[in-house]
Amino acid sequence: MAGGGSWALTLTVSVVSLLVVQADIIAYAPVGQLFVHELQRETFQHEFEPFHKLYGKVHNDPMVFKCNRQLFPDLPRWLRFTQRHPYDNGFLYGTPLQEDLGKNIIEIFVTNKRSYETFKERLVINVGPVVKLMPYQAEFFIELREIEKVLPSEVQEEIKQDIQLIWDTERLDYVNITSALDRGGRVPLPLAGHYEGVYVKLGSDQPYSTCLQRLQTPAHQRECDAGGKISGDCSVCNIPANCITWCKSTLIDLSRPVPPPPAPTVGSGILAWGGEFNPPDSPPERDFIPDYIITIIIPFALALILCLILSYVMCCRREGVQKRDTMTPEIQLYHHHTIHGNTSELRTMAEGRSGVPQPLSTLPMFNARTGETAPPQYPSDSVHIPLIMAQQEPNVDTLPRK
Repeated sequence: MAGGGSWALTLTVSVVSLLVVQADIIAYAPVGQLFVHELQRETFQHEFEPFHKLYGKVHNDPMVFKCNRQLFPDLPRWLRFTQRHPYDNGFLYGTPLQEDLGKNIIEIFVTNKRSYETFKERLVINVGPVVKLMPYQAEFFIELREIEKVLPSEVQEEIKQDIQLIWDTERLDYVNITSALDRGGRVPLPLAGHYEGVYVKLGSDQPYSTCLQRLQTPAHQRECDAGGKISGDCSVCNIPANCITWCKSTLIDLSRPVPPPPAPTVGSGILAWGGEFNPPDSPPERDFIPDYIITIIIPFALALILCLILSYVMCCRREGVQKRDTMTPEIQLYHHHTIHGNTSELRTMAEGRSGVPQPLSTLPMFNARTGETAPPQYPSDSVHIPLIMAQQEPNVDTLPRK
């Protein structure tokens, strides 16, 4: 009975585990407003099953995020992703437009760089219609910031508070945040004090303040072109890293309707007579003989001259036997001829010893002429005594025996 209960419990747990579905993250993004979603590493740390649950150890694992639209290799055109380092959080950010209305399903793949485990999650972004009309917009450049340091909500609030003092209104909303690298900026050096810079665009339904209206005056443009001190700079920054560059700030006034472009002029549809077609004249004839001489004849002549010089050095500059004999002292030549004469005399004497028997040490153990196994009889002269005594009787053991 106990066995049946355990089997039932196991089956129930298996069915429940198969039916559990990971809930999607639902987000809403209105058209014309900045959307930011932070991918926190601490949240995904609990999704992995490292051994800290068994041994009570907590790890700060490096994680890498990869994001793409479902069934597509990349993100939607209005959405961007950034993560500076595996130990930093990732950010999905962007501003949807009117043509981006609808549901966007984003697949998020998380890779634990310590254990190389992976986890998948889905983010559903519902892009809705415009919620707030912001006909007055302004873009500011923050030089001492990077895109990852501006996207957190705390930093956005700090920047907004400074711009509210400049705009004289609290009804501000973010429209877009863009890195200077996306605007053609240069990659900064990997040193302290070098930043890429960030463009921040905010909008409101309230008109510009008197301070912001100075950005559109010709005097402001002349001062910025001169590169000196800006007299109309009224920017406020409680944190030095959030200070804006006044000369790179621009106003975008959408309250005035933009006149449509002029309609194209409709013609008769018949091209005007332009006269007869005169084809261009053929190019003048070109003489290739100088080019042939420079590229073929001159290199060939140089090669031939080098071959002649080398042949003369190797064949015509030899000393010869007579010249060497003339330059050699007579005593040296006499010694040389004496050596040759002595060598010839020794060879002649060696040929006259053909009748002398060969040493016994060089003879075989049998007579090669008669075929006898025993060597021939030698005279009793001590000169002809065999060096190996066993050669007289090869079958007799001459070693001493006890």
